[in-house]
Amino acid sequence: MSADLVRLIVDAVQEQCEGRGSTVAAADLGPETPLLGRAGVLDSLGLVTLVVALEQTLEDEYGVSVSLADERALSERKSPFRTIGTLADYAERLIDGARQRA
Repeated sequence: MSADLVRLIVDAVQEQCEGRGSTVAAADLGPETPLLGRAGVLDSLGLVTLVVALEQTLEDEYGVSVSLADERALSERKSPFRTIGTLADYAERLIDGARQRA
């Protein structure tokens, strides 16, 4: 898992939380942080907003266009949206795949 991707996701999650009036310190966010559920830091609308913002950030930072919430993501045996770390791993696979196709 890329530390840079984790940092990008942590920053995006923190922005989403602040936008909803919730304060979550970046120091409290890491690869094991759940995104959804009772212990999650986002609700479903927050996750959708995060995905859209993150797709744009990945395109800006890595120069590739990826779709994080496509059929492949939804058909994975374990959701890539469980934690910040699983999302970073999934995004890294998509970025690598997009670069190989380019």
